[in-house]
Amino acid sequence: MLNLPVKVSARHNGKSLHLDNAVETMTLIGPDDEPLGTVSWDAVIDFIHNASRTTRPQRLPRNYSRSPLAATLRYTTPGSRNSAGVTCEIGGGGIFIETSTPPPIGTILTLELALPDDPANPISAQGQVAWVRAEEQRHVLYPGMGVQFTEISDESRARIVKIVKSLDHSRSGK
Repeated sequence: MLNLPVKVSARHNGKSLHLDNAVETMTLIGPDDEPLGTVSWDAVIDFIHNASRTTRPQRLPRNYSRSPLAATLRYTTPGSRNSAGVTCEIGGGGIFIETSTPPPIGTILTLELALPDDPANPISAQGQVAWVRAEEQRHVLYPGMGVQFTEISDESRARIVKIVKSLDHSRSGK
């Protein structure tokens, strides 16, 4: 593990980066030693790699569009810790789950997601924690975790994609 204090950047002076090579994560630590967020080395490497291209997108490309949606879900960690939560955003590739106690990046979760189109028929899937927002930011970005689907049926993914398209269509007024 390595702690690197921020010294040159005036906006972030007093913060530090905590590099954990055992789990390959980078955590931003605030002036009061509180974690402000964690990203995987994969995400940093992908960002740097994409930033070096002359025509780069602002974000990494996604295979599926996503949309804001509040839906209830249950998830289980490998240690059989059961939790209930609410999605904040959903897409065919994954979801953002609001939680003040997200498990570490890389954790595999078993998911059961009740969607508004048919709440009695929940979607079952597996996902991996891809990134974590440890605390609320700007009073609009809730703490939680981005979860990438690793196992999901084609039928379930198609159902999510259909809901996202329907939400986008209704929000655009077309």
